[in-house]
Amino acid sequence: MTAPCENAPRLSEATPAALSGDVTRPAFDRAAAAIGQVHLGAGAFFKAHLAPYTQTAIEEAGGDWAVCGASLRSPDARDALEPQDNLFTVTEKDGDSAQTSLMTILKDMHVAPENPAALIGAIADPAIKIVTATITEKGYCLNPASSGLDFDHPDVKHDLENPAAPKTAIGLLAAAIHKRVAARAPLTVLSCDNLPGNGALFKNAVRDFIMEADPGATAALDEFVRFPSSMVDRITPATTDEDRREVMTRTGLFDAAAVVTEPFTQWVIEDDFVAERPQWEAGGALLAADVAPYETAKLRLLNGAHSAIAYLGYLMGCETVSDAMARPDVAAFVRALQEDEIAPTVPAPANMPLGPYIEDLAQRFRNPALKHRTWQIAMDGSQKLPQRWVKTIRAQLENSGPLNRLSLAVAAWTQYVTGVDERGTPIDVRDPMATRLKRIGAEAGGDPAEQARAFLSIREIFGTDLIQSARFTQTLENAIALLRGEGAEAAVKKVNRENAG
Repeated sequence: MTAPCENAPRLSEATPAALSGDVTRPAFDRAAAAIGQVHLGAGAFFKAHLAPYTQTAIEEAGGDWAVCGASLRSPDARDALEPQDNLFTVTEKDGDSAQTSLMTILKDMHVAPENPAALIGAIADPAIKIVTATITEKGYCLNPASSGLDFDHPDVKHDLENPAAPKTAIGLLAAAIHKRVAARAPLTVLSCDNLPGNGALFKNAVRDFIMEADPGATAALDEFVRFPSSMVDRITPATTDEDRREVMTRTGLFDAAAVVTEPFTQWVIEDDFVAERPQWEAGGALLAADVAPYETAKLRLLNGAHSAIAYLGYLMGCETVSDAMARPDVAAFVRALQEDEIAPTVPAPANMPLGPYIEDLAQRFRNPALKHRTWQIAMDGSQKLPQRWVKTIRAQLENSGPLNRLSLAVAAWTQYVTGVDERGTPIDVRDPMATRLKRIGAEAGGDPAEQARAFLSIREIFGTDLIQSARFTQTLENAIALLRGEGAEAAVKKVNRENAG
């Protein structure tokens, strides 16, 4: 990662005044701001989204809201940040324009597997008022059928047997909450992952864990801990060596932890806090009584379309979302998918009409400065599809609405997870169910009807109802046959022609 710039001076070697170029410097005293927040999953999205909001909150309204970050799996983020005193840059790119800002909000980093007790202690510290989390859908260890904790998950089993050395975010929080309740120190736990009702799901998982470990301890959970929901939106691709070189050219310093994102950002937060919080409104966050309408619009219209672009685009040979959207047939397919099949299932949130939102999404998807890889978006589809597609499909079935584009997207996913693209090239499928999905695809033997039935039988993704729908089963079978027979590019064109007007 560092090879292209390993001889350059590191970001931490200079004060903000020494940065070259048009770099936005922080407008607060880093040394004077104490840590008041722990963030679980301090990766690219935290750096691009939550860090700027929190830094702006301190700049505008003050407060001890510096952040202690934590990685739950790998030391990579810590190893990149530690040599540069946990400083990093955020670069917003739109076409040929770019603006870089220095982030000084992060003051400490933990790697949970190396020392879980230290992270538990950090969360348990009464000075911490907020825990935020971007741990991805799979980090919640949920049972899809119950929306509660999956007690069959091997890491959950480990944590129940080893409460002092947990592996999961749920086990870590349960251990810290136990200490905080004893100290009567309230805490707000704020999920920032792409899950509808993410706060309630987080609470369900933690409550289930505590109830299993110590049934008498759950009574204090409601008194001392809140789990508000939130909706976050900012497209943040994985940082490349090319990105790091560009940032070094702009700043004169090498930033191993640089992140590149789009100018657009949105954060809607349920206003349910048990103690103090940063004034995130200063950075443009919206505090709302109900986040659900914003979640639904974003998950279905943005994330649902993103996944369709990812699977179809990857099969077409498109490396990035902007590559795919540069093809007129793909752009037309995505627009019709959003307008004709997704939008009818989405109640428009207050002050957010869907027509302009869809238009804005098209511009964001086309942004050539964001190298958002289709392969990256395609990861963990088994965890994402229930929120991004399945609920929309159910609503369209109830409303007798069109399903041809949604079906082609699902067909593309079934092809992708078999591990071989339409040119016979192996696909590096990253998914918790990857082995099972490949086996299902292999056993279907290329038969569209069998493939449709086999994948729709996966209850964790599609429930038990969609396979009972003759209409959807047949539509998916037809889409798989079209995709296998003509390829993704021709299939998109044919669906566009057949459903025009």
